[in-house]
Amino acid sequence: MRWSWKIGRLAGINVHVHATFLLLILFILLAYWTEGHSLSLALSGVFFVLVIFGCIVLHELGHALTARRYGIQTRDIILLPIGGVARLERMPEDPRQELRVALAGPAVNLVIAGVLFAVLAVLGSAPGWTEMEGVRWVGGGFLTKVMVANLWLAGFNVLPAFPMDGGRVLRALLATRMEYTRATQAAAHVGQAMAFLFGFIGILSHDPFLLFIALFVWMGASEEAAVVQMRTSLGGIPVQRVMLTDFHTLTADDTLDRAVNYVLSGWQQDFPVVFGDHVLGILTREDLLRTLAQHGATVPVREAMRRDVQSLDSHDMLETAVKALRARNCRSLPVEHNGRLVGMLTLDNVGEFILIESALRHARNAAGVPLKVGDGQKPLNADS
Repeated sequence: MRWSWKIGRLAGINVHVHATFLLLILFILLAYWTEGHSLSLALSGVFFVLVIFGCIVLHELGHALTARRYGIQTRDIILLPIGGVARLERMPEDPRQELRVALAGPAVNLVIAGVLFAVLAVLGSAPGWTEMEGVRWVGGGFLTKVMVANLWLAGFNVLPAFPMDGGRVLRALLATRMEYTRATQAAAHVGQAMAFLFGFIGILSHDPFLLFIALFVWMGASEEAAVVQMRTSLGGIPVQRVMLTDFHTLTADDTLDRAVNYVLSGWQQDFPVVFGDHVLGILTREDLLRTLAQHGATVPVREAMRRDVQSLDSHDMLETAVKALRARNCRSLPVEHNGRLVGMLTLDNVGEFILIESALRHARNAAGVPLKVGDGQKPLNADS
């Protein structure tokens, strides 16, 4: 994720902090300073927030280590002002496994709260229910605040709404009785209903925090439904059915001026750099603009192109190809067949494919005609 920095590594997983997290630190510092005009009090507030985010890292680590049991790796953990995100490579396809992964995070918070309660009991200062309800966040007992915060984190995360863990729990439970995409849509609708409720209460109570949560939940539910819908649409589709076959290429000896002419005269933004039918690299729009600004249009393409290009195979599945595009944070990748360039796959074209496939699906349902995208496309083979 952009604007994030690595701060450590736990259990083989990189932990990053996003730049916006510093805004939260500043906000807490000012809030505590306003309350008591004391530097020590303000610093204690910042320390409290850092401890809570340490608990959030452990929460996300619970997800990651449970997912690892099922062969699913975690890209990284990112700390945001609203909490943490463990970016798993994928969610388990087995609903029971997804249920365990989703519940692992809140379970960590409950364990932390339980340990702190035991420590407070040994010290003779275990809080009652009334004391926990009226806990003072500025000042007050430090261990009690951390314990209550972990209980709040566990409770908030089990709300049945994406992107919280409870949304995934609900989806996993529904997926035991219905198809996965329908289960996701149903769970997303529940989450959006909760977001609407949060927003309504936030407006009546003039609480901006509830409005922020409502927006966060609504967007998370919509995004999760869209991601699963896209994954379903791309399942079982080979790259050769979606790739572009009408595109321009460049050679390493071409000047950037030729690429500029192609950009201005058409739609293409990224260009495969080839030697014959073999891919040497790719010239992206960003690299083209940067080199133009620094050295002008007479520079050869080899000075600006990227050589670490991961080509796709025409028989790769589209879902895998889209993951490769996202993992490398790029718009397009060349497609090869038996070692020679045969096409380009772009995220824009994948989006167009999904829209067309959706329209044809409606047509099939209405007319009962088996329409498919790319039925007329000639299949690739060694002699084509």
